[in-house]
Parts: sequence; structure tokens; C-alpha cells
Amino acid sequence: MVTLGDYLFVSGLLFTLGFAGVLLRRNLIIIFMSLELMLNAANLSLVAFSRFRTNSLGQPNYDGQVFVFFIITVAAAEVAVGLAIIVALYRARRTTHVEDINSLKF
Repeated sequence: MVTLGDYLFVSGLLFTLGFAGVLLRRNLIIIFMSLELMLNAANLSLVAFSRFRTNSLGQPNYDGQVFVFFIITVAAAEVAVGLAIIVALYRARRTTHVEDINSLKF
């Protein structure tokens, strides 16, 4: 049987991989994907806590899962805006490497 600790271990592993991707990579798209991986790791832990927390009748509490739907909605908007910014930077600078983009002025 899968326990809460197993879900939290996988969530922590995903978060660590995402954090390492943000710190070690220099490509904006990879950094963006790593941030999304960290967000999904947090979503996994929220769903796990929601699933394993029960009310007085023994039924699962779905508050965390509803919260995850709102997070996914905000993440979709973030992806649209973030990718638009990355495409605009690529068109202006012809690169997506972080060290080549040192100012916000085009």
C-alpha cells in the first residue's frame, strides 16, 4: 500500500530536480520548465495531504484538490505570459541563455 510518506518523497524528489534545474541551467526555457516542475511537486503534496486527511466520517477531504485546480489555472496563465516574454526576448536577442540577457531594455 502506498503511504503518505511515499507521495511526499516523490514530491520532494521532483521539487529537488526542479530546484537544481533552476540553479544549474542557463537556458530560459529549461528554467521555465524547472519552475513548472517545482509547482507540480507542490501540487502533488497538496493532493496527497488532501487524500490522506479524512473527516469524522472517514471520507477524504477534497479541499487540497480544489486548491490544486486553482493553482493549475494560474499556472496556465503564467505559461502563456512567460512563453510570450521568452519569444519576445528571443526575437530581440536571438538567444535564450540567461547570461546573454543582462538588461530588460531592448
